[in-house]
Parts: sequence; structure tokens; C-alpha cells
Amino acid sequence: MVEKIVPIVREAGRIVLSAHDVASQTHEKTSAADLVTEYDLAVEKFLKEKLPPLMPGSIFFGEEEAENAGPDHGWAFIVDPIDGTTNFVRHLRQSAISVALACDGRVEYGVVYDPYRDEMFTAERGGGAFLNGRPIRVSARPLAEGIFGMGTAIYDREYIGATMRVTEQLFRRSCDFRRMGAAALDLCYVACGRYDAFFEYILSPWDYAAASLVVTEAGGFICRMDGSPLSVTRRGSAWASNDVNKDILKELDVTV
Repeated sequence: MVEKIVPIVREAGRIVLSAHDVASQTHEKTSAADLVTEYDLAVEKFLKEKLPPLMPGSIFFGEEEAENAGPDHGWAFIVDPIDGTTNFVRHLRQSAISVALACDGRVEYGVVYDPYRDEMFTAERGGGAFLNGRPIRVSARPLAEGIFGMGTAIYDREYIGATMRVTEQLFRRSCDFRRMGAAALDLCYVACGRYDAFFEYILSPWDYAAASLVVTEAGGFICRMDGSPLSVTRRGSAWASNDVNKDILKELDVTV
């Protein structure tokens, strides 16, 4: 299945790379921080046409146009056409296409593609995680020698205080941190050892569904900030790390 999804996602990446005059094709959804472009819509339309035939009877659950049925029963493609839209609009070249295929709410296949770097992260449950076809593993670095990534929950400003508090706690334990603006890539960076941990207080299932499998298949750990499992049916927080750092979460003040 991954081999069937990858060429479709790579072709969708060409739509992203073809983008021009993006600012004039950008609209606000709920706020100035919550944007959608004509390219988001074009990529999602393309993926909605190409992906479901790979698994007859599946539903399509996308950021811009989710079907009425949720992804908790049967087979479902969970898709973010452009993760990091704000980066995309500002030509920061840190965005990705994220495609997960889940069965009864459990992700079985995950593909995250950065078209700018031509980096294709893939995973199949029980089959390992890969970057451009080569196996990847999380790092073995303790956070004291490493860096972490974080997101700022820009659509839900009530989490600013908690986000900054956790960032300070982790920063004091680490060498440095990064805030890149595309959670799917941030999670994949944990999977391939570029980051040693990552957190964000509010994400949607399409932000993390595919990348969560990449993390676990790379030997990493991922859960909610309260330690509970992720869900592909509802929004929530995410904490990901290598095995060395997973227990740090229990030592943090994560209250909102």
C-alpha cells in the first residue's frame, strides 16, 4: 500500500512546487493565523480523487473537506494537503503533505512528504519507518545533550501560558529548541533523530496521524501531554520522544 500511496503523494508535491502568486490566492478560515490557499484545495482535491480507489470502500478525512463519517470505523484516509500553510504562504519552504491510512481508528500506513527537500517519510505498522527508502531510527540522546521541537497552538491561544511554561522547563533541560511550524515534519524529525522530543498542546488528527506511525515504527514514543494515547477522531495534544526521554513528560508541569 505504501508503494501505491508514495507516487500519488509525490505528484501532489509537484502542485505545491508549482505555486506562484500565493498571497493573492490565500483566504482566512477562522483568523489571520488560520489560512487556506487555492493550493491546499487543489492538493486535497487531487488526493481525494486518487487515494480512495486504492482501498475500495474507504472514506476520505481531509483538513479542508472531511466527509461526514469520521475515521473511527472502517478504512479511512486522513489527509493534510499542506501541513504548514502559513510557512507555505510566506515562502518559508517548511511544509509537507501528510497521508495516513487507518483501519477502525488505528493508523496502518503513514506517508509524510516534504517536496522542497524531496524527503519522503514512510511507515507501515510492523514494517519499520523509512526516509527515501532507507530505515530510520530515533536518536539515543538524552535531552541534556539534545534539542526539542515545539508548536505554539496558534488557533487556541488559551494554551499560550502552558506552552511557554513547558518550553521553559524543557529548555532548561536541553541544549536548544526549534519551532518550525509544520507538526508532521516535526514528528518525523523525532523519528529520524534530528529532534530528541517534540510537543504541542492542540493538533488535529491530520496533523499527526501519518507522522505518529513514523515515530513509533522508528522506535519512538508518542502520546497526549497527559500520557493518554493519541486519537485519530479528535483534536488534542501530542508529546513525542525517543525512548531515553519519554519519562521526562511525567516530570513536567503540563497543566493548562
